[in-house]
Amino acid sequence: MSSRQAAKAKGTTASSLADPPGELGGFLKEQRAAVDALLPSLLPQPVGEDDRVRAAMAYSLLAPGKRMRPLLALAVSSIFGGEPARALPAACTLEMVHAASLILDDLPCMDGASIRRGRPATHVAYGEATSILAAVALLNHAYGVIAGIDAEAGLRDRIRAALARRLSEAIGTGGVIGGQQADLAGAGRSVSLRELEFVHSHKTGSLFIASAEVGALLMGVSDGDLLALENYAKNLGLAFQITDDILDAEGSVASTGKDVGRDAERTTFVTLCGVDGARRLAVELVEAAVAHLDRFGRRSRLLRELASFVARRDR
Repeated sequence: MSSRQAAKAKGTTASSLADPPGELGGFLKEQRAAVDALLPSLLPQPVGEDDRVRAAMAYSLLAPGKRMRPLLALAVSSIFGGEPARALPAACTLEMVHAASLILDDLPCMDGASIRRGRPATHVAYGEATSILAAVALLNHAYGVIAGIDAEAGLRDRIRAALARRLSEAIGTGGVIGGQQADLAGAGRSVSLRELEFVHSHKTGSLFIASAEVGALLMGVSDGDLLALENYAKNLGLAFQITDDILDAEGSVASTGKDVGRDAERTTFVTLCGVDGARRLAVELVEAAVAHLDRFGRRSRLLRELASFVARRDR
């Protein structure tokens, strides 16, 4: 990372999204603090005096972030009367998976980003080899956390197995990995809107869907409720990605906490639709997401507000 980039990144906490007022803002602030408090204790114990892999895991996982995926899981759990504290360990595994995906996404052989969450990307700070090991370790450890949630937390074996299965599907070739591969395959050529939607419904959307499913599975919801929440999260994840593309086109390192302008030579929702068109598409997706919440009535107000918040975020 250049000295200029470092200067821009130094001290920024832009990736910590400014919370809205009202009930949603209070929920996000309180539950983000709970996630941040629990994450360090979920990391594995150090191995030896110079455990660089664990240090790189902590560097990525504990960096200031929006925590949108665990917060989504907790918000879904809450509409069915779930106590957030009981859902926290499972929700935190989503942040582990997300942190691992960011490490891999930033590598020179992938997107080649040098700044993430307001500071040098993990591979810049720890080197590529250690970063790859840290990403694999975070993915592996997420499953260990799920397996270790005991019966006192109210998690039955079949639910634990369902959580692990959904996490595996979200990460695998039908999820984040498949989306990343499709993204790499599209580099250097024009990509259609259909192809772009495929990339991001997998690369970004699959983990949003898994987040909603984690919150729902913990509460033992019906198949109909689960499907509605999956459709909500699918649209929400795509809207989130579109706003990311807009921020890449219009934002700054100081406001986003990561490299911007890197997408200028690749197909994005902005290059296909223009900034105004991308904004309209994000709004349409949020409206589609919210429509899937009608069956839950007033219970879904947090999820409705969260969707609206995602569409208008500025960092």
